[in-house]
Amino acid sequence: MILLDRVSVMYANKTVALSGVSLHINPKEFVTIVGSSGAGKSTLIRLLIKEEVPTSGKIIVGSIDYDTIDKANIPHLRRRIGVVFQDFKLLPNLTVYENVAFALEVSGVKSKEIKRAVPKILQLVGLSEKMHNYPSELSGGEKQRTAIARALVRNPKILIADEPTGNLDPKNSWDIIELLLKINRFGTTVLLTTHNKEIVDALKKRVITINRGRVVKDEKVGKYSL
Repeated sequence: MILLDRVSVMYANKTVALSGVSLHINPKEFVTIVGSSGAGKSTLIRLLIKEEVPTSGKIIVGSIDYDTIDKANIPHLRRRIGVVFQDFKLLPNLTVYENVAFALEVSGVKSKEIKRAVPKILQLVGLSEKMHNYPSELSGGEKQRTAIARALVRNPKILIADEPTGNLDPKNSWDIIELLLKINRFGTTVLLTTHNKEIVDALKKRVITINRGRVVKDEKVGKYSL
């Protein structure tokens, strides 16, 4: 599903963001990626969604070789990868329903299909009763659920959750983690980045530790340790 072979990223100022990273992540895996700020986690995410190009190495996602994909097919690639961020990135002037529908509209999905898909995904994330609310009327947990629904509505094979609990209280944090586990059980590959040691230790899932641009640990059932 996801293959990185000796991937490095070096910037013009000689800063090394990633150095010789090799990873293989299978379909339907739930993988947690940990590391201190500046370790290279964000660079890894930008590489996977083709917002950044490696200095060297090879990346393959599914059957797509990132070396040969042309610009016209990058939107198709990104439809296969949903991304959820710590700061939600919701459009404040749109309702919950409209925020989720927007992800389909910009992909050219027909109105009939949008009307079918959006209520189903809102039911999955537990927001059916909030579909007509605006982001300002939602709790932090509800905002993150909306962001997850927006990422999922295009049926991605992979969901990247980048510090999704960073702005949430403990209860809402665990609710979001439970939702990610549910999504994973339905067959979506989930990559979670987090600084929350309690969450990492409780998940008992594969943990990849990045330090100074290198993978220093890759454990099938890992704990948070730097």
